[in-house]
Amino acid sequence: MTDDLADVLGTEENSCLEFKQSANDSSVVLRAICALSNDLPNRGGGDLLIGVDKHGNAVDGTDVSDRALLALTDMRDNGKILDRPSIVVDRAKFQGKDVVHIKVTASSTPPVRLDGIAWVRPGPTTRCATRDDERVLSERRRSNEGPFDTRTVPGTTLEDLDLSRFRSDVIPAFVSPEVIEENGRPVELQLASLRITDSRQTPTVLGHLLIGVNPSESIPGAYVQFVRYDGTDVSDAIMDSQEIRGNVLDSTGRLQAVLRGHLHTSVKTVDDFTEQDTPDYPIEALREVCMNAVMHRNYESSHAPVRISWFADRIEVTNPGGPYGQVRSDNYDRVNDYRNPSLAGAMKALGYVNRFGRGIGRIRKSLELNGNPPAEFVIDTSSWVVVIRSAR
Repeated sequence: MTDDLADVLGTEENSCLEFKQSANDSSVVLRAICALSNDLPNRGGGDLLIGVDKHGNAVDGTDVSDRALLALTDMRDNGKILDRPSIVVDRAKFQGKDVVHIKVTASSTPPVRLDGIAWVRPGPTTRCATRDDERVLSERRRSNEGPFDTRTVPGTTLEDLDLSRFRSDVIPAFVSPEVIEENGRPVELQLASLRITDSRQTPTVLGHLLIGVNPSESIPGAYVQFVRYDGTDVSDAIMDSQEIRGNVLDSTGRLQAVLRGHLHTSVKTVDDFTEQDTPDYPIEALREVCMNAVMHRNYESSHAPVRISWFADRIEVTNPGGPYGQVRSDNYDRVNDYRNPSLAGAMKALGYVNRFGRGIGRIRKSLELNGNPPAEFVIDTSSWVVVIRSAR
């Protein structure tokens, strides 16, 4: 496969490809970056080649020195283009000659402006945005501001998803067998319809969380940290420490095994002829607390994991992100809202949570039946901690 950009991108300008013979006039380079960042045709951005004339012919003598590339890279930080564009500047070959390749990623917050003017590229030309162009870009910005779990993760592809788990676990949970039989839609459409990817097959946050090959690589806090202490304080010796990484489908099984492995069950005498096994913590309550932490946590602005701290007398489950939406510290047991609505729907369909809005009630009930003290909820603006005390 050739690396020559003439073969990869073509030799004619279009809405996503612009040529400049040189970078002598920085204003035209900035206009091109602004227009490609606005991405009016919604193709994900575009490419600017410096060292190619308007007829698609590479010119001689293009400066591709480190100094030239650094000067072009610095353009994004000079404050003329806002919001600051995302670009990658590199050397490349075009028709066998040296050129500068500026890869521009579409802005998630258009319209982007150069000195206050939004530039767009509706075809093989760059021009000021019309009123309708600005409306289109503004509507796209609002759509980008939807729930975080349905936003795409730039730079990732279908190869970052475990499509075998999608076929074996996700599709049967969402779609009836009769519909699957009759439907016959390609997997790309199925992924988009369940918000696991967008229409351009870019995985969403939901896609990475649900069936990602390595979710925490793209979403740094997407894992569970388990620590067991040999005492009642974090300064005591650590008996076990594990980071449970992986998508929801894989990590829930591992988490369940870890929790069950640390449970201690005692035999209590009910009457003269009956004994009853009683764990120090009911697994139903632990599952509910942990699944709710994974479901409701803040993945957008915190890289902290869900933390399970297991002490000699209690378990503390901490998730980043305080009350969301209508939920407050004084009504959390009566009012529901969802920071990650698509993830919540997926976990419901897959059976990890039973009914929306019943989690706290189920925790309280299972603790009461097992003889544990009531759960304690410690809530502030940035985190949510559930404390479960031992039955013994």
